[in-house]
Amino acid sequence: MWVGILQPGFRRVPLKLQVPYLPASKTQVRNVMTLLRGRQGTLMDLGSGDGRIVLAAHRQGFSPTIGYELNPWLVRLSRFYAWRAGLHEEVSYRREDLWKVDLTKCKNVTVFLAPSVLTLLQEKLQAELPDDALVVAGRFPFINWTACQEEGQGVDRVWAYSMQAQRQNACTTQEAHIDPVIEVVL
Repeated sequence: MWVGILQPGFRRVPLKLQVPYLPASKTQVRNVMTLLRGRQGTLMDLGSGDGRIVLAAHRQGFSPTIGYELNPWLVRLSRFYAWRAGLHEEVSYRREDLWKVDLTKCKNVTVFLAPSVLTLLQEKLQAELPDDALVVAGRFPFINWTACQEEGQGVDRVWAYSMQAQRQNACTTQEAHIDPVIEVVL
């Protein structure tokens, strides 16, 4: 029964892109906020679930704070929690496909998604985010990226990724794989 309520619409989403709802723990949220300490600007939570990271980010001074979630029940639940906290006019939750979200002006992104989604998402993040953006991932790290910071242990561990560092690393990796051209003169 809960699957039908918590995951409507997922029949239209390819299986490898489906992510079950699992709320972030208080420790995970605290670890995310630790990695974001000292930063400011827009924060977008992709796959925001019940919206707790968006609320915590707003309380830490991020503005605007926006959660994107495909599940309409979780969007409603997020809005209820924001209303209950008296922040319903301060934060935003949108039922929108994260693949269609424009990230070009976003400075901070949080994601708690499955590894199959992260692998595909890193291409979108790398293509759209500005150099000074920071991406914080919970539960699973980005496999092909190198974290600039980590916080927590075990299931509560979160990883921070600097977009500038990822781009520099990608350039270095591409240069390392270029075979030298040998010119033969006859």
